[in-house]
Amino acid sequence: MSEELLKLLVAAIAGLVLGIERESKHKPLGLKTCVVISVTSCLLTIISIETALPHYDHPFIRSDPMRLSAQIVSGVGFLGAGVILRRNNDVISGLTTAAIVWTASGIGIATGAGYFKEVAIGIIILVLSVRFLPYIVMKVGPSSLREREINLTVYVDDNEESTDYIFNEISKIVGDLRNMKISGREDYLKVELRCTLDEHQGEIIKYYHKIKAIKGVRAIEVQGR
Repeated sequence: MSEELLKLLVAAIAGLVLGIERESKHKPLGLKTCVVISVTSCLLTIISIETALPHYDHPFIRSDPMRLSAQIVSGVGFLGAGVILRRNNDVISGLTTAAIVWTASGIGIATGAGYFKEVAIGIIILVLSVRFLPYIVMKVGPSSLREREINLTVYVDDNEESTDYIFNEISKIVGDLRNMKISGREDYLKVELRCTLDEHQGEIIKYYHKIKAIKGVRAIEVQGR
């Protein structure tokens, strides 16, 4: 087996590992995308190095063996940008997937340059970090890292006394209320607000039922981040 073929196979396997990690979480860029990016980056790196070698000792011609590879890292950014989304509740998603896409190109470049050991170590560290680091931080990290923001949309009776009572009850359940927005309707108020919950306090569905049971609350929508 030639060295170039070995590099391409290693790049495909590395991209496969990254792709499986994304596919397991049902992300938009998964298996095929990571493999294609990794193998293509590896191929372009091989070509870039091989075309520069014949002129390595030439007194007048200077050729950078990594000139194509340098363009890969910046050029692959458009794929990553395509998976970064801003949802209607001001949540930015897709950043990790975008980083994985960029990582796949870097893995391909490193493989094409022949750094097999570094690629293997990098893949192991990356996968372990993405899969398990959040759980470790949640268990042993500071309490602020266990906090989870949720958006509440509560429909309440349009009555001042009732509204004050409802807000006090919600505060008792979820704590501080932030970024409150109130809009009036014919006979009720639509209240949008944001609050922070501790992951150890339970599931969002529990808060949904507690808030819905408050007197004066007509309906409630809870959206987690």
